[in-house]
Amino acid sequence: MPIDVDVALAAELEPIEFSWTSSDIQLYHLGLGAGADPVDPRELRYLIDDNPQVLPTFGNVAASFHLTKPPTVQFPGIDIELSRVLHASEQVSAPAPLPASGSGKAVTRFTDIWDKGKAAVIWSETSVTAPDGTLLWTQRRSIFARGEGGFGGDRGPSSGAATTPERAPDLELDIPILPQQALLYRLCGDRNPLHSDPEFASAAGFPRPILHGLCTYGMTCKALTDAMLDGDTSAVGSYGARFAGVAFPGETLKAAVWKEDGKLLGTVTAPSREDAVVLTGVELVPV
Repeated sequence: MPIDVDVALAAELEPIEFSWTSSDIQLYHLGLGAGADPVDPRELRYLIDDNPQVLPTFGNVAASFHLTKPPTVQFPGIDIELSRVLHASEQVSAPAPLPASGSGKAVTRFTDIWDKGKAAVIWSETSVTAPDGTLLWTQRRSIFARGEGGFGGDRGPSSGAATTPERAPDLELDIPILPQQALLYRLCGDRNPLHSDPEFASAAGFPRPILHGLCTYGMTCKALTDAMLDGDTSAVGSYGARFAGVAFPGETLKAAVWKEDGKLLGTVTAPSREDAVVLTGVELVPV
């Protein structure tokens, strides 16, 4: 069904109410590789019982954390086959550290729909509030819908992502991916078989299952937090990135990081695959 831009932009989706526990936080952090050194006090801050510190990127998955089926892309004015959709970008900002357990209500609306000719780019914004109405976090997301363009809409900007300085990075970080990382991370709510079923991945054109983009995204946030913010998640005000390529379980990624105007900017590549680009527009803004 073609995208009905007017209907989609006028819609506010039904609120989603959800809750999470400290065990969910621990599982999420394990899915990002936390605890690689099980006696490092900084690593254990992510995994202690009852009150672990929380990476703000948990907010990107919290509402869908307990899903056990692949998602759908069916909303007012939007009905797209999942196979046509690529995750384009993700961003989260939080006015205060996320609690280790709690409840929230997520309200989502579509903010922009751009016509790229052969595809559409759909932007959404989700605000999550606590039962008392306090804003917990805000999430922005864009998806790239192949074959859904050509409806005569605005093309939008070519890129809204942060750009990196034209100089050598201030720091380079290795981000190792466990061979079983995708099988673990899928327990965080993303059961797309592209990340777990070798035959499904092969049919999609990949030599083996790929890592979830949001896992790479979260792992990079953790790597920046550990290396540049002394492992203190409460120091992260906002974080975002664009998905430019795939990562595979078992490989080691490399993040190039620049300190610029009080922000941390970066790109993530796969050195074992001729520095194939995985994430661009990485931007972490400290509190």
